[in-house]
Amino acid sequence: MKFGIDRLLSDAELRAPLKGRRVALVAHPASVTADLTHSVDALMACPDIHLSAAFGPQHGMKGDLQDNMMETPDETDPVHGIPVFSLYGEVRRPTGQMMSTFDVVLIDLQDVGCRIYTFVTTLLYMLEAAAEHGKEVWVLDRPNPAGRPVEGTLLQPGWESFVGAGAMPMRHGLTLGEMGLWFIDHFKLDVAYRVIEMQGWKPDEGPGYGWPLNERSWINPSPNAPNVSMARAYAGTVMLEGATLSEGRGTTRPLELFGAPDIDARAVIAEMRAFAPQWLKGCSLRDMWFEPTFHKHEGQLCSGVQIHVDDPAYDHTAFQPWRLQALGFKAIRRLYPDYDLWRDFPYEYAFGKLPIDVINGGPGLREWVDDPASMPDNLDVPARRDEQAWLETRRPFLLY
Repeated sequence: MKFGIDRLLSDAELRAPLKGRRVALVAHPASVTADLTHSVDALMACPDIHLSAAFGPQHGMKGDLQDNMMETPDETDPVHGIPVFSLYGEVRRPTGQMMSTFDVVLIDLQDVGCRIYTFVTTLLYMLEAAAEHGKEVWVLDRPNPAGRPVEGTLLQPGWESFVGAGAMPMRHGLTLGEMGLWFIDHFKLDVAYRVIEMQGWKPDEGPGYGWPLNERSWINPSPNAPNVSMARAYAGTVMLEGATLSEGRGTTRPLELFGAPDIDARAVIAEMRAFAPQWLKGCSLRDMWFEPTFHKHEGQLCSGVQIHVDDPAYDHTAFQPWRLQALGFKAIRRLYPDYDLWRDFPYEYAFGKLPIDVINGGPGLREWVDDPASMPDNLDVPARRDEQAWLETRRPFLLY
């Protein structure tokens, strides 16, 4: 198969509208061609393209900054001498001065198919700025490694944030190119927009179900996105960023596990199976031990639960990571009613709100976890309603 960047570089007809225009690129470490050349270098080497600027999203162009709210400064590319503007530093929306450096911006970001992954919001902010300044936006499309399934409640009005660009569920099932089409329609943006589509993407086929395993190397799009297993689990495990439990940062399997020094993972798994076994389909759970070398519970032995989605038990259509992680929280609340579960700090610049609520685009999931009388249907029914609504909403924007 071919990604958007590879099609652009191999097809002079696709590149023709860029000739004589200043081109910018939004990219990160995973923005590479099929032969692992970084897109900045590949575009610079293309005689038809005049690359005048570049932009780095959260974690920077280099992908070196580990955690949320660790900002990247602007810099000059040390090889090519062009400005590299940070969209996760002093600003998250491109300024007028930044927009003045190009005519067309190419967005070549590897996403992981989850609303909270901030590259989605960076796309929206660039589209809005391009509409304001009369610039053109092209998305060089890449696979959604989580595939087409959707899951989770829709973000509620008033809960928009840098990790919640719009009323979509946690697992949206779109590529970034398709997401741009929805943004333009949903927010009524008047902007010149084009998607350089992939060729041969087959999101319904195994073993990758979204990612072309054995065809393309996986490169971390952010420091704690080390493999396809993380991408599959992330729509659930990302909620751990709003909890006191470790999500495995500081281990070699971040965002594939959860745990803490003061829980019994074996008991948690048993409680999950007793309360809502239907939410555990498609994967395998294993109790294990880990000691984070940094971040939450640094240097402490933690009892943990690892979510395995890379073995014969994995069922892509049955796996429900958002419900599974919600169930993990619920099991801990039922086993330890007074457990200090929720973190309280300004998550991704959303002040005065609990991080778990910002992550979920509303308080519904936290309230369900904390209510001793709530049952699985109290979360499942509204989620299924929202999931069905999103399936209909996204239908006109599917390109593959």
